[in-house]
Amino acid sequence: SHSWCPAPLCRGRALPTPPPGPACAVARPLRWASSFSQPGPTESDPSEGQVFLSESCVKRLLEITEGSEFLRLQVEGGGCSGFQYKFSLDTVINPDDRQGERGGARVVVDVDSLAFVKGSMVDFSQELIRSSFQVVSNPQAEKGCSCGTSFSVKF
Repeated sequence: SHSWCPAPLCRGRALPTPPPGPACAVARPLRWASSFSQPGPTESDPSEGQVFLSESCVKRLLEITEGSEFLRLQVEGGGCSGFQYKFSLDTVINPDDRQGERGGARVVVDVDSLAFVKGSMVDFSQELIRSSFQVVSNPQAEKGCSCGTSFSVKF
């Protein structure tokens, strides 16, 4: 009976895995779906998973960044449409980050966020009441909200 005992214990111990966070649960199937729908190699294609920078974005970034600073774009759960864009200035590149550059201005996006913003453009919008970085023409987004920071994903 001694040799029989550990097996159910081990089996029981392997079962409770922590549930994946909401971002993981959504990001992974999306990435698979997008790689299935595109014929040919997706990993080696340099244009796969790129974010573009507008003129005004480049100009503004060159004004506000110093030294090794760059603009970090993250996608988080939340906001009025399910996901929201978050911009910050950063100096640390993580292993899963992807970088984009134009005219000396750099934008860095982590791989999970990139799944939600690839193919879109980062723009700097200056309006009367506020000026802000925005993600425009995002092919992954179904509908944005009027505030321009929140969006929902096409399935």
